[in-house]
Amino acid sequence: MTEYEELRAKVNKLQEMRILLTAIIDSTQDAISVVDENGLGIMINPAYTRLTGLTAEDVIGKPPTVDIAEGESMHLQVLRTHQAVKGVSMKLGPKRKEAIVNVAPIFVSGQFRGTVGVLRDRSEIHKLSEELERVKRLIRHLEVKYTFSDIIGESDVIKATIEQAQRAAITPATVLLRGESGTGKELFAHAIHHASERKKGQFIRVNCAALTDSLLESELFGYVEGAFTGAKRGGKVGLFEEANGGTIFLDEIGEVSLNLQAKLLRVLQEREIVKVGDNQSFNVDVRVISATNANLEAELRTGKFREDLYYRLNVIPVIVPPLRQRRDDIPLLVHHLIGSLNQEYGRCVELVNEEALQILMGYHWPGNVRELENILGRAIINMRIGETVVEQHHLPVLTLPNVNSTEAYPKIGNSTLSEEESGFEGLQRQWERALLLATLQRAGGNKTKAARQLKMSIRNFYYKLERHSLI
Repeated sequence: MTEYEELRAKVNKLQEMRILLTAIIDSTQDAISVVDENGLGIMINPAYTRLTGLTAEDVIGKPPTVDIAEGESMHLQVLRTHQAVKGVSMKLGPKRKEAIVNVAPIFVSGQFRGTVGVLRDRSEIHKLSEELERVKRLIRHLEVKYTFSDIIGESDVIKATIEQAQRAAITPATVLLRGESGTGKELFAHAIHHASERKKGQFIRVNCAALTDSLLESELFGYVEGAFTGAKRGGKVGLFEEANGGTIFLDEIGEVSLNLQAKLLRVLQEREIVKVGDNQSFNVDVRVISATNANLEAELRTGKFREDLYYRLNVIPVIVPPLRQRRDDIPLLVHHLIGSLNQEYGRCVELVNEEALQILMGYHWPGNVRELENILGRAIINMRIGETVVEQHHLPVLTLPNVNSTEAYPKIGNSTLSEEESGFEGLQRQWERALLLATLQRAGGNKTKAARQLKMSIRNFYYKLERHSLI
């Protein structure tokens, strides 16, 4: 092959490569624009034209400002700094199309040769975000739901409660679940939904005490675009709207402000909601189940809870008993919880021996079933690998402070503390947990009142309850 033929072959190969690269750029769905080192446009692809409305004739050989409807050219910025920019929101072309722009410098053999921009239609990103939210809602709907068969117990008091809840499930009426923290009110709410005609619809739980008043309002009712500073583009679907055709579970309803109580009353009375920042209402078909450990009747007398809302919520009251009123169920609960904890911790514990079981049977259980699960979990962690029987020395201390005493602080015994718990930090955790339990008992299970007694915010109080697995 002559030198001319070799050169010709290289040229042909380069031309084929250029055709291939052009075809790749033209086939991509992302808009691409390329600017040379002199700041003039040298290439765009069809996706760029579809996004901006500008053709090659409008762009090639022109400065990279011709496509800017609002904002600064990112090509010019990268030409000056040789540093990439990412995620800049701009309006492009005669139709002022909103796009997210990423621009990077081009270096060939160490020499700066220009910039390349990749542009994405912001409306497409918004559609993807909406689809992601839709999938999240679908996943939430497909999560395992509790049924009445998941409620463990054979005592007369729990059987009566289950029967009352089953009667409530087959009606469309609102249900108010009453009971101390940790008794299983949410489990009953799931079971009622699952046994109702709405079981194919959404079940959405809202912790009314965990959110500020304004945030709770926007979560429940949604908001329109521009409703407040930081509002999401396109607005937000509220939980009432999301639960349309299903059930919404308002946990800790006693903590809702009077302002928000009035808006909840409208939902129950008129079956309609108004988004934050909007003045138009639209209908929703949602069943409301609420729960509280507060004394709502006392709240009525002090004017902290609306009487009209109380009667709307309390159509069918279901009282979930504390564990101390169903002690006969403790062995069944222990057996069930050990099975769950074995899966969680990868253990093979078989049972609790008689001595340890008697301690569990004699305890007051201010934290109810949730506390029982926590105690058993800690006992299993204290066990050596291979041990299969929970004994007394595995259990953490269960001595509850005397809430009627005049002592300012609870005492912590050390007769059953493990070696890990007997240090300063372990004793401090035991003391803090006992203090939380004692204060909750003193406040009759009302978390707001307990937080006030400890002179801490309700959020901080909830954080500490979660830290000690009391919620």
